[in-house]
Amino acid sequence: MMAAASGLPVLLALFLGAPWRLLGAAQQPPPPPPQDAEFTFLLPAGRRECFYQAALSNGSMEVEYQVIGGAGLDVDFSLESPSGVLLVDEYRKSDGLHTVEPTEAGDYKLCFDNSFSTISEKLVFFELIFDSPQEDEDLNSWAEMAEPEEMLDIKIEDIKESIETMKSRLERSIQMQALLRAFEARDRNLQESNLSRVNFWSAVNLSVLLVVSFLQVYMLKNLFEDKRRVWT
Repeated sequence: MMAAASGLPVLLALFLGAPWRLLGAAQQPPPPPPQDAEFTFLLPAGRRECFYQAALSNGSMEVEYQVIGGAGLDVDFSLESPSGVLLVDEYRKSDGLHTVEPTEAGDYKLCFDNSFSTISEKLVFFELIFDSPQEDEDLNSWAEMAEPEEMLDIKIEDIKESIETMKSRLERSIQMQALLRAFEARDRNLQESNLSRVNFWSAVNLSVLLVVSFLQVYMLKNLFEDKRRVWT
């Protein structure tokens, strides 16, 4: 009896604490929206590199890549959804732009393949841009809370439209700056490669010219040299 009486408060505490734990688990905040990102990496010859990026459901994801260094400036690219569906499969491309809308909740798989090249490594740049519906919901809820009762000259909808326009233009500006940096890096790598080739073949041509000049002088000297012996 005493054992049962001593166990009763423990059971009551567990019973009363269980709803609070369930309520706390149900009120967990939603995962934060994914942030825009850009990355540049070196892909060795004969290798395949894959990256995983988490995304929310009913959003938008834009993937853009560009090969900015290496012979041929080409690479194989594939994009796979969290459910295993192959969305994009490209071969020997130097750049590409793909938009996934709406997105699935989970990890998207981005793969860059350079297995067709046995010597040359590639320098690859790619960028991810997200448009999450959670941001629009937060903006709408803020507009509903901040909307005044009386009519004003400048409505909250106009302010909201201006903010959205400014946000989209800023995102586009950031994207264009990243692309310009990628173009600049590709052109610089191409110019440095061309400069090294020009210097190499110039050195080869100079060496050949010196050898030919030496041979011509030697042959002309032999032609005019009198090899007859004079007996006295």
